Amino acid sequence: MMMRIIFGALLALLVLAPALRDAVLTAATHPAAIAFAAGVWAWPHIAQRFRGWTA
Repeated sequence: MMMRIIFGALLALLVLAPALRDAVLTAATHPAAIAFAAGVWAWPHIAQRFRGWTA
Protein backbone atom coordinates (compact mmCIF):
# COMPACT_ATOMS: atom_id res chain seq x y z
CA MET A 1 0.00 0.00 0.00
CA MET A 2 2.77 2.44 0.91
CA MET A 3 4.57 1.79 -2.38
CA ARG A 4 1.40 2.69 -4.30
CA ILE A 5 1.19 6.00 -2.47
CA ILE A 6 4.86 6.76 -3.07
CA PHE A 7 4.57 5.81 -6.75
CA GLY A 8 1.48 7.99 -7.17
CA ALA A 9 3.21 10.90 -5.46
CA LEU A 10 6.22 10.55 -7.77
CA LEU A 11 4.00 10.49 -10.84
CA ALA A 12 2.14 13.57 -9.64
CA LEU A 13 5.45 15.32 -9.00
CA LEU A 14 6.64 14.54 -12.53
CA VAL A 15 3.45 15.99 -13.99
CA LEU A 16 3.43 19.07 -11.76
CA ALA A 17 7.18 19.75 -11.74
CA PRO A 18 7.28 22.42 -14.50
CA ALA A 19 4.36 24.40 -13.06
CA LEU A 20 5.63 23.96 -9.53
CA ARG A 21 9.12 25.10 -10.50
CA ASP A 22 7.72 28.24 -12.14
CA ALA A 23 5.56 29.01 -9.11
CA VAL A 24 8.49 28.54 -6.72
CA LEU A 25 10.79 30.72 -8.81
CA THR A 26 8.15 33.45 -9.04
CA ALA A 27 7.53 33.38 -5.29
CA ALA A 28 11.23 33.19 -4.45
CA THR A 29 12.01 36.36 -6.39
CA HIS A 30 9.10 38.37 -4.95
CA PRO A 31 10.24 40.74 -2.15
CA ALA A 32 7.24 39.94 0.07
CA ALA A 33 7.98 36.21 -0.16
CA ILE A 34 11.62 36.82 0.74
CA ALA A 35 10.57 38.91 3.76
CA PHE A 36 8.10 36.22 4.84
CA ALA A 37 10.74 33.49 4.60
CA ALA A 38 13.20 35.60 6.59
CA GLY A 39 10.57 36.16 9.29
CA VAL A 40 9.75 32.46 9.51
CA TRP A 41 13.45 31.63 9.78
CA ALA A 42 14.18 34.31 12.40
CA TRP A 43 11.04 33.94 14.55
CA PRO A 44 12.41 31.34 17.03
CA HIS A 45 15.42 33.55 17.77
CA ILE A 46 13.24 36.65 18.17
CA ALA A 47 10.73 34.88 20.43
CA GLN A 48 13.52 33.48 22.62
CA ARG A 49 15.04 36.93 23.00
CA PHE A 50 11.66 38.42 24.06
CA ARG A 51 11.19 35.63 26.58
CA GLY A 52 14.59 36.47 28.01
CA TRP A 53 13.57 40.11 28.43
CA THR A 54 10.21 39.37 30.03
CA ALA A 55 11.32 36.54 32.34
